[in-house]
Amino acid sequence: MTLDYFIRKQSILLAKENKSYIRKNYFNLLDSKERLVGIVGARGVGKTTVILQYLASLEEKFLYIMGDDIAFGSVLLYDIVDEFYALGGRVVAIDEIHRYDNWAREIKNLYDSFPDLTIRISGSSMLNILYEQYDLSRRIVLHTMPSLSFREYLELEKAIKLSSYSYDDIIQNGVEISKELVFGHSFLYGEFKNYLRYGAYPFYLESLEGFDIKLFNALEKIIHEDIPSLNKIEYGHISIFQKLIYRLVESQKPFSVNMASLAREFGVSQPTLYGYMEILDRSAIFKSMRKYSKKLSKKPQKLLFSNTNILYAYAKRFEIEVDIGTVRETFFANCFDKVFYSDVGDFKVGDNIFGIGGKNKNFVTTHPPLPQKP
Repeated sequence: MTLDYFIRKQSILLAKENKSYIRKNYFNLLDSKERLVGIVGARGVGKTTVILQYLASLEEKFLYIMGDDIAFGSVLLYDIVDEFYALGGRVVAIDEIHRYDNWAREIKNLYDSFPDLTIRISGSSMLNILYEQYDLSRRIVLHTMPSLSFREYLELEKAIKLSSYSYDDIIQNGVEISKELVFGHSFLYGEFKNYLRYGAYPFYLESLEGFDIKLFNALEKIIHEDIPSLNKIEYGHISIFQKLIYRLVESQKPFSVNMASLAREFGVSQPTLYGYMEILDRSAIFKSMRKYSKKLSKKPQKLLFSNTNILYAYAKRFEIEVDIGTVRETFFANCFDKVFYSDVGDFKVGDNIFGIGGKNKNFVTTHPPLPQKP
């Protein structure tokens, strides 16, 4: 395999890339003067898209490489970049870097060997657990790309930009803000329901009918490929991740955690089970809810999914109905980085307690057909 092989592949990808929507915050992070920038996040959130958009905007020569490319069975990443650099290339992007063996060592060598080389990488949301051993922490600027917010979804779907509001604005002026949004945009509620089903991942644009299957497959790859490759886990224990997910869906409610009972059921120690739950948190599948106290406990009290799209995708796969109250709580909890479970109400954010409900918290919704795009 030669450098020409990678150049041909990147030309094909760039020709197909959709440039109609750019997540500008992350585009700008890549477009900075930092030598080594990494974008990490779950599969499907748009890391590849923003990297290709960034590269397409450049005037200088660049090289795009997939970390799991079959070519790496016979050639090293360092050798490819060395040849590219000798030909005048100064920008290299390695996508899904965690799929490349010994990636941290190779990136460190590239960074140290070519002082004027700009390096951009993307990878799993669990990537940061490995780079410390090669002292990349002093070299890399790492950013996490989450799934699409509702505002981003509306910008993508409706080409409109809604105003943003701070947490304090919402607490103090929530009624007025709600009126402004609802009366100013008649489509808002309908689009919000769509967003809860499929709007957190930009690949919904490819096909609504196939969205649930694609998302399920992406989650399966996280469990069977990303998690084992980035963590020391016995192969037989992979099924524990799947059992935890099924228990969470089956409960139809925010799942109350009994660590001792679950550890006995799965045949592992409680510390091991704690570790597995933390991995599911870092992989952006779970959102573990801990109870607020002056001395914060590591023990999760409740489990939710990281977004409602995941909840719907798994529920459809397992043919289990979705509780609308759980949908509401899942959406709310994932609006905040720091949110705690509360015995009073449902959640504690800052100094405020929130109860998430409606006229009938026990209402159960089935899976209506996905709307068809014109």
